[in-house]
Amino acid sequence: MSDEKDFDETSSNASSGEPGSEAHASDPASQDDELTVDDILGAAQDADVADADAAADAALADAENTMLNDLKRLQAEYANYRRRTEEQREIEKQRAKGDVVKSLLPVLDDLDRAEKHGDLTDGSAFAVIAEKVRSLVARQGVETYGAVGDAFDPQRHEAIFQQPTPGVTEITIIDVVEVGYQLGDVELRPAKVVVAVPAE
Repeated sequence: MSDEKDFDETSSNASSGEPGSEAHASDPASQDDELTVDDILGAAQDADVADADAAADAALADAENTMLNDLKRLQAEYANYRRRTEEQREIEKQRAKGDVVKSLLPVLDDLDRAEKHGDLTDGSAFAVIAEKVRSLVARQGVETYGAVGDAFDPQRHEAIFQQPTPGVTEITIIDVVEVGYQLGDVELRPAKVVVAVPAE
């Protein structure tokens, strides 16, 4: 009879959840320290996803850097293209102006000769026309050079006669037969001059 009583007490303890019973072995607090298969697989997957995200971010950064460098290169090429185009346009513009002015140089020479002979008296119709023509040429950026007393420059002056002169130490212009003309950096015609050279 005592054995049956002990068995009944054990059964009732197990069903009531008292300490020392089998229910204590399945206590949730004791399960927190254990890892399940799902926990292990989930942790591994999280690490793989993090690595994949880092690799994707690095690839995206590389692609952005490549595209940014390509854009900068294209901008530089376009800026160079525009600069070359502007320079070529200026050259063509000066060339066109130069062709027009070159056709007027004989007229300007005639006006210079008329002025030397006293034909361009102030207030006369001829003097007014001469002034208009000269102003028109000057507005196009044309400049004259070659004057008496200037030092001779073989790059800009054409010496048509050399006169040995005592006391002269450097070659100097003493007469201008035809003035020189230039448009910006473009020489339209060299000045034709008579120069004084040191006497031997």
